[in-house]
Formats: sequence, structure tokens, C-alpha cells
Amino acid sequence: MKLKKILFTAIMLAFLIGVQFATSPIGMPLGQFVTGALVNLILLVTVFTVGLGGSLVVAVASNALAFLAGIGPALPQVIPFVAAANAILVSVASLVRRQIAGKGIKNKLLAAAGLAGAGAAKTLFLWVGLVLIALPLIPGIQEPQIAMLSAAFTWPQLVTSLSGGALAMLIMPLLQKALKGFERA
Repeated sequence: MKLKKILFTAIMLAFLIGVQFATSPIGMPLGQFVTGALVNLILLVTVFTVGLGGSLVVAVASNALAFLAGIGPALPQVIPFVAAANAILVSVASLVRRQIAGKGIKNKLLAAAGLAGAGAAKTLFLWVGLVLIALPLIPGIQEPQIAMLSAAFTWPQLVTSLSGGALAMLIMPLLQKALKGFERA
């Protein structure tokens, strides 16, 4: 069982980086919404399939790997904040997972509220931690960069988190059925 979780975690990490590569040519601002929704979807699917441990690995490692591949944030100082925000998203989603365990995804209202809360927590952290506190303190950062990053790490993060959560709620019942069939084979 542990080997399956490790394997699925590695697959989700690779898939997340692949999605970022595939969507990077879209450009801003549309690219942020497409990529962000898909990244949040992958993070949430990872939570609901392998649990908190694997999803934390994907949430944190993907940021550093994306930066090294040239598809992540332009400023390395932003990486810890995005990683922490993604860790907050998957941690709150993991609590949601525990609440609906045994009930399946049928308790859609509880799941939707929980995933919306996870997205709100992620957005709040980025807004306060990165935009209000950290960006003004980063030495050498110019006002146009601060304005661009501030615009990217506020309300668009909520939109992409909610979109990823909605997609996860649509996909998870199908994925759960597919995985049960895969385990029987």
C-alpha cells in the first residue's frame, strides 16, 4: 500500500510539472487562471487519493522544481510563500477529507464548503504573508514587480483555488471508481 502511495505521489508531482509546462505558453493573465486551476485540481486530487503526506510533498516540491525548470515564479523569494500556501490548501483539504470519510463525496455541501475554505485560507496567506508583508521587504524589488506580483497573488488565487476545488469535486467520483477497478485488476 505504501508503494502505491509513493508511486501515485510521484506521478502527481510529474503531472503537475507537466501541466505547468503545457500551459506556460498561454501567457498572462489567462495562463494564470488555467494553470492555477489545474495545479489546485492536482493538489486536491492528490489529497483525496494519497492523503496529507503525499500531497504535502507535491505542494512543496512542485514549486522548487517549477522554478528550476523556468516555469515557476520569477523571484526565488516567492517560492517559500507559494509552497506554504499550497501546503495550507492541502492541509485544510485533508481535514475536509477526514470529515467526509465514510460518507464518500456524496456529502457535496460539506466538501464544497471545506474546499472553498481551503482556497480562502490559501489566498489569505498569500495576500497577508506575501503581498502585505514580504514583498515590500524584498531588497531590490522594483515597484512594477511589486504591483504585478500583488495582482497575481490576491483574488486570482481565490478564483483558481475555487476552480480547482470545483473540478476536483467533479473528477473525484469518477477517479475513485476507476481506482477501485484498477485495484481489483
